[in-house]
Formats: sequence, C-alpha cells, structure tokens
Amino acid sequence: MKKDIPHLPVKGVKLAIARKNGENKETQWHVYIINNNKVDLDNVLITSKGYSNKNVKDGEQQKTSVLRHMIEKLTAGSYAVIEPIDPALFKLFNEFWVSYYIDKHIYDKKFVFVPESIREENLIQISEIGLDGVLHS
Repeated sequence: MKKDIPHLPVKGVKLAIARKNGENKETQWHVYIINNNKVDLDNVLITSKGYSNKNVKDGEQQKTSVLRHMIEKLTAGSYAVIEPIDPALFKLFNEFWVSYYIDKHIYDKKFVFVPESIREENLIQISEIGLDGVLHS
C-alpha cells in the first residue's frame, strides 16, 4: 500500500541550469544534477517537461514533450549533465522529477524552475560544476 512506503527526505541533491560557451563561442545551456552526498546514487531516473499556465491571448496551455533520462550510478560528490535546454523554454515552468536509490531505499523529489527565473540577474557561480547558472535544491 502507498501508506506503507516510507517517504525519506531528499538531501544533498541539487539541480542546476547553467551556461557555458560552445566551440563557436555561442552560449549553450544545460541542466545538471549534482550529488553532494557522501554516498553514490543508484538508478537515477529523471523526467523533465515544460508547461505554462493558460495563455492569456488564446487560452491555450503550452507544453513540451516529456523527456526521460537514466543514470545508472551518480558517484558521491559528482555531477552529470541531464540534457541541453533551449533558452526559449525559460518562459515556461521547467519541471524535473528525480528518483534514485541509496541502498534499497527510494528517494524522489520534484524540482520546478518557475518562468523567467533563469535570467542574468539570478545567475550565481555554481562551484560544483564551475559554471554560472541557477541552482535549485
């Protein structure tokens, strides 16, 4: 039963949307998962999607496709690139649902970057990945 599943708090896992310059000096944005724990994360599953509230102009809600990613092992103190992200999506809610195992216990958490939160004045230096971006924990 659902009530029998323990809901363990997620600690030490962060998501970041950060920028870096590509080979042709163009700015590229990526989503990163950061494991600040002292233990490895196993079978990390991440789903991502973007969506808007109803559009005031025509009443239509904007939605992106749902993407799914799997990282077999995210070692302690490391990070991984989840996916590239187009800056045109920064006007949407960008939701990432992260699930993983530590030992035989499952952990999960939803991270949501709200519209327009990924902008120049909100960027910070993210020491774990060595890039400027927006950090969500």
